[in-house]
Amino acid sequence: MGMSPMATPRKAQSSADMVARPRGYTRTNIGVIPEEWMLERLSSLVDPQRGIRYGIVQPGKEDPDGRFMVRGQDYAEGWADPSTIFRVGAQTEERYRNARVRTGDLLITIVGASTGRVAVVPEWLDQANITQTTARIAIDPCRADSSFCMHMLQSRVGASQTANYIKGGAQPGLNCCDLAKFLIPLPPTGKEQRAIAEALSDVDGLIGALEALIAKKRAIQQAAMQQLLTGKTRLPGFTEKWETKQLGDIADLHRQNVVPATVGDLLFTHFSLPAFDEGQAPIIEPGCEIGSNKFRVPDNAVLVSKLNPRIPRVWMPVGKIQNAVASTEFLVLTPQEGISRHFLYVICSSPMFCEQMELSATGTTGSHQRISPTTALKIRVRLSVDPEEQAAIAGVLSDMDAEIAALERRRDKTKQIKQGMMQQLLTGRIRLVKAEETQ
Repeated sequence: MGMSPMATPRKAQSSADMVARPRGYTRTNIGVIPEEWMLERLSSLVDPQRGIRYGIVQPGKEDPDGRFMVRGQDYAEGWADPSTIFRVGAQTEERYRNARVRTGDLLITIVGASTGRVAVVPEWLDQANITQTTARIAIDPCRADSSFCMHMLQSRVGASQTANYIKGGAQPGLNCCDLAKFLIPLPPTGKEQRAIAEALSDVDGLIGALEALIAKKRAIQQAAMQQLLTGKTRLPGFTEKWETKQLGDIADLHRQNVVPATVGDLLFTHFSLPAFDEGQAPIIEPGCEIGSNKFRVPDNAVLVSKLNPRIPRVWMPVGKIQNAVASTEFLVLTPQEGISRHFLYVICSSPMFCEQMELSATGTTGSHQRISPTTALKIRVRLSVDPEEQAAIAGVLSDMDAEIAALERRRDKTKQIKQGMMQQLLTGRIRLVKAEETQ
């Protein structure tokens, strides 16, 4: 491998240029990299016999005894459980045998919203096949380290090239010829490539462990809700009876209409569906920037989305909030006398309640289904008549929520750290191998 002609030729550095391009670095088409690094097209790093290929176009009916056929969804958020991966029949798969994967190959999604997602083929998927929405990149181990290339394709360098080459609107995608043109900045030795890849993979391992722990804690919480919110398991010291009631028997619905746009610059605390989805933080904005009618949010409220209840959105505003308004897609509820607000919140967040919401929704498509307020208020719930038991149950489940939230913050912080590491390691700003070891 030699230095690509796409690297900018050396010349005397001006003082301004030295700020953007430190001594010992060179400017290339994809950014500044160390002078001894190479800039290679992806096509030059693959096994020429296997290359870059997409897979099976029409897999047909699944064959339980067939060969694994990997789809983008199988690795989009870490590798899926093998039992969920599609198996394609031998007759169909044989026609695409040239698309089979080997341990260490790269897979990249080339069609759809997740275009650009990359993964390394694990040992247990050796000799699997792929779909037409996924491309196999058969990195030649004598030319580059596949794990290093994966991280490079996941970085800003890869993302920017994906954005440049992607085609289509409703169904965006890449083609294999364009993938072959991707530029990969490459440290000169396999040792340095592996050192970078191992450092980033260690962080991936930590993120994966946190994801697994979060999933485990959520499963425990779901089981606890199932037991505690049905009275099957009682907390110590409570013996009062439980009753079955309708939501409308324990909560009041509020529909006070507000038109923020009529009051100009007056600030509102706006509880919207997008704000919920982006971190459950309401938006503070002037009324003139809120383009539609809203519901007034009283103190002590719990907000339950009636839109697409298959995606549960239950919100409990914290503290006394001035000029709080919510999207009219929310049911604005307050607990009746004898009902704990936190207990109302956990009831509305429970799998049992959400399942009834989903079953009661109407609409022609999955993305535009709603439950009417009248129907929602008829949903049946189980509850203790003792407010102290309600509060105790809510406390147990809230503690679980807090533990999961703390783990999620730790995971998100680790992801931020990884992004910083990628920016430093994949541009050569920080070197893990001494200069004399790269010779």
